[in-house]
Amino acid sequence: MVTLATPEDVYRLIAPSFADATYIPLSDNAGNDELMASIERSHALLIGPGLSQSDEARALVNDIVLNPGKLLPPMVIDADALNALSRVHNWFDIVPDRTIITPHPGEFSRLTGMGIPKIQEDRISVAQRCAIEWKTIVVLKGACTVVASPDGRTRISPFANSGLATAGTGDVLAGMISGLLAQGIDPFDAASAGVYLHALAGEHARNELGPSAMLASDVMQMIPEAMLQLS
Repeated sequence: MVTLATPEDVYRLIAPSFADATYIPLSDNAGNDELMASIERSHALLIGPGLSQSDEARALVNDIVLNPGKLLPPMVIDADALNALSRVHNWFDIVPDRTIITPHPGEFSRLTGMGIPKIQEDRISVAQRCAIEWKTIVVLKGACTVVASPDGRTRISPFANSGLATAGTGDVLAGMISGLLAQGIDPFDAASAGVYLHALAGEHARNELGPSAMLASDVMQMIPEAMLQLS
């Protein structure tokens, strides 16, 4: 079961066409108590996609993610939540150990202060070093996505698909990893399996549509086929 916390104006737009989730409509600071109660009952938390970089969104990320008093389930941090963290000095000292972060090179650049070309020159070593330093699972997205663990283990996706650079496909990946995490899978394995299944679904979409025509929704529709193939 997925509970989606989103601003009221977004809720009104998407709820009629997406009946698979339950909702917590957020209005300014209203609903935050309900949100935290829901988070504490959950088996996994994904924060970031569609969040925006508004002051209110950053305050919400800080309140949830950077509050040592919160009881948080295993967590995936993506998209604008990563951009919010990049503004906080030593955020990794506060985020729970073995949290999964899923940055693309631009977001990774903001988190590290490194230039994108420098990151891309040595993606594996950079991801490994930061995973160890930050005590997080780092999923550095891109061609042959790198998944690095704080204990030094590293896995590399065998797939390179330009169609997965389409807007929204990273959100699909974050959701897939969260779904696996909610099933009680170890965070490093959940991240690795999510990356593999996401890329495999992308291969099916590319074979059917071509990389230029792929959309994030096409990848999502191919997830069952990818899971069936893997099983």
